[in-house]
Amino acid sequence: METETSIQQMKELAQKLNEAARAYYQEDREIMSNLEYDALYDRLQSLEKETGTVLAGSPTISVGYEAVNSLPKENHESPMLSLDKTKDREVLRDFIGTHRTLLSWKLDGLTIVLTYENGELQKAVTRGNGTTGEVITNNARVFCNIPLRIPFQGRLVLRGEAIITYSDFEKINESIGDADAQYKNPRNLCSGSVRQLNNEITAKRNVRFYAFSLVSAENADMHNSREYQLQWLASQGFDIVEYRIVTGETLDEAMDYFAEAVSRNDFPSDGLVALYDDIAFGDSLGRTAKFPRNAFAFKWADEIRETHLLEIEWSPSRTGLINPVAVFEPVELEGTTVSRASVHNVSIVKELELGIGDVIQVYKANMIIPQIADNLTRSSNLIIPDRCPACSHEAKVIKENDVEALYCMNPDCAAKKIKAFTLFVSRDAMNIDGLSEATLEKFIARGYIHNFGDIFEIEKCRDEITSMEGFGEKSFDNLLTSLEKARETTLPRIIYSLGISNIGLANAKVICRYFDNDLNKIRHASMEEISAIDGIGPVIARNMADYFAKEDNNRKLDHLLSHLIIQKEEQTGEQIFAGLNFVITGSVEHFSNRSEVKTLIESLGGKVTGSVTGKTNYLINNDTTSGSSKNKKAKELGIPIISEEDFLKMVSKHV
Repeated sequence: METETSIQQMKELAQKLNEAARAYYQEDREIMSNLEYDALYDRLQSLEKETGTVLAGSPTISVGYEAVNSLPKENHESPMLSLDKTKDREVLRDFIGTHRTLLSWKLDGLTIVLTYENGELQKAVTRGNGTTGEVITNNARVFCNIPLRIPFQGRLVLRGEAIITYSDFEKINESIGDADAQYKNPRNLCSGSVRQLNNEITAKRNVRFYAFSLVSAENADMHNSREYQLQWLASQGFDIVEYRIVTGETLDEAMDYFAEAVSRNDFPSDGLVALYDDIAFGDSLGRTAKFPRNAFAFKWADEIRETHLLEIEWSPSRTGLINPVAVFEPVELEGTTVSRASVHNVSIVKELELGIGDVIQVYKANMIIPQIADNLTRSSNLIIPDRCPACSHEAKVIKENDVEALYCMNPDCAAKKIKAFTLFVSRDAMNIDGLSEATLEKFIARGYIHNFGDIFEIEKCRDEITSMEGFGEKSFDNLLTSLEKARETTLPRIIYSLGISNIGLANAKVICRYFDNDLNKIRHASMEEISAIDGIGPVIARNMADYFAKEDNNRKLDHLLSHLIIQKEEQTGEQIFAGLNFVITGSVEHFSNRSEVKTLIESLGGKVTGSVTGKTNYLINNDTTSGSSKNKKAKELGIPIISEEDFLKMVSKHV
């Protein structure tokens, strides 16, 4: 108990000292005196010596950043099995029976195995397929809370879950202006963060580790108790997963606690795990072909509520796409009040046969994102607007790739303008910090910026902007610093930042590479020349040719270019995919999102397109046997369908 108190003090001291250092060195302000800092630092060092524990992030140590070429694979000492699962509380109660059982959160992140030798972190390996994982030791060293040194000197192997909290997930997404580039959920972000080749990126993602199982501790007596194991790990400096001790008789109280807490937790969880406390008894039960018999998982059932559809709001985007959002009578879902859900496009509106007043069923996908599950009355009385809600100009339903969507036809729509500037400053475009969508809206409304080049001339509006509420001298100077950094950029980023419809960063790179990074050639290229590029279809070609055919667009681009220094993109790695075209579909697990897969393919000379055609060489889909339209098309054309694992094997042979 005394050790746990000391470790808690160490965490608090480290946080205070790191905040003080950040304020002093990065923000040019002092929040404590040197005397106070030194006293706290000495106290932290004393506690580390007393407990024999040094936590990741401690200011008493310096963990250098390191980049590697690849993540080596390694077999686990003992296989990591999946758990049998249920959504029925009574099935769980039958499993527990009269046995003393630990009931804990089933955290939704990435399982990691840690190995310590002589008190030092020696190795960290991902779960992988349960038999073989990836070695991510460099990355584990920069997790927020992993002990780098512990008092136990024997060999220790333990398992836990790496996660990113909802609040950190939201902060990271808020820093990404383009909604298409944002991460879909904390688990995907965590998975990609843990597998980074450069651990400096991992360090910025605030990955946390929670121990849930001790595999082995050399010559240590664990008193035949799983609970003792967890408490012992806590005494070594590990954060452990929260748990309750239950039997079948006391299960309800604990379940009610977890069911209530899940809606307010800052960490992602997709259920609970029940594990027998008696180690010898649990181990004696053995395992089935797939599952251990000493543990059972409980998955939350989707909570579905009926409500009435009140209206459909139509929200314009930078491309002119007008997204439908369902507004319904508020209902309680997973502990929060929900009254809105995205419907995505006109095709889904029609598929659900939506109408005002319909009785609809709503739920939270993964207990987070509100969705419409079904429409029980299907009146189909909804009228698709023919005017843009932002500018009142003509709106049309356009069908592309079998999906119908509503578009604003006015090129000068105010909503488009704000969204266009938001894309322009986003991470994958010009990467300008300090310009949120709300700030851009104010700047546009006050006439400070009319086109992209005006952003780099914002210094002339200093007096007006620094007098705005919430935007003082410090914020303005930070913006100028960010602008100065953004001046040096690459041609693909510039092309992408212009917001030409259907042209993402990946397509921009392909086009720039084809035209030898010569902007003059790109500006004067015909639709036929552009569509001749492998992977660039007629829609993209027409959009690009039409954009540069307009004199006003070229005038604004010249204004922007007068403020920029264009650097040539460096080609890294052997171009093993030169001449190959890939299509990526479905979810990914070894990357944060599909954009990261695209970036890797392009860095190795390949191209990524959106649809399967005769020019496609590989379709990447983790569900290789699904009956999706892309899988069917690939099979018809004889195109190989490969999993993410297959793709990574292709890369690892050469990189």
